[in-house]
Amino acid sequence: MRSIVLARIDDRLIHGQVVTAWCKTTGANAIVIADDEVARDEFSQRLLKACAPPGMTMHTLTLSDASSYLRNTGEGDERIILLTKTPGVMEYLLEEGVSIDRIILGGMGMKAGRKRFNKNVSASEEEISSMKRIVSRGVDIDYQMVPKERPVNVKKLLSKI
Repeated sequence: MRSIVLARIDDRLIHGQVVTAWCKTTGANAIVIADDEVARDEFSQRLLKACAPPGMTMHTLTLSDASSYLRNTGEGDERIILLTKTPGVMEYLLEEGVSIDRIILGGMGMKAGRKRFNKNVSASEEEISSMKRIVSRGVDIDYQMVPKERPVNVKKLLSKI
């Protein structure tokens, strides 16, 4: 049965923390990246696959394809780390009926239109609104870079904005 063992927002997608810490902690055997741009860029896909742990199944899918894939429970024992760059993508997947109980917020770097939200997280007004809507659906969002770090509930941070 296909299940999401970790849903993570991190604009770097696959990097050392995901590979070395989260894969081991969750027992994941597959990574799904939901991102229209990356799904259409073969070079980016090759780079990301090179960063994935050996033996890890990896799917780089458009938002629509990711939604379909994740809603289908499938055969076998696929334990998925779901990665997106932004809260808006997680919100879209939730609206499409993908079952996500908890989201881990990793890094979202500073760029035009974003302001510092928390430590390694910068967010635009729309991204903040998206996180608020996700939380209002009853989905927990915790800021946590690595599994050993204590999670910080984002709902508390959002209430200060």
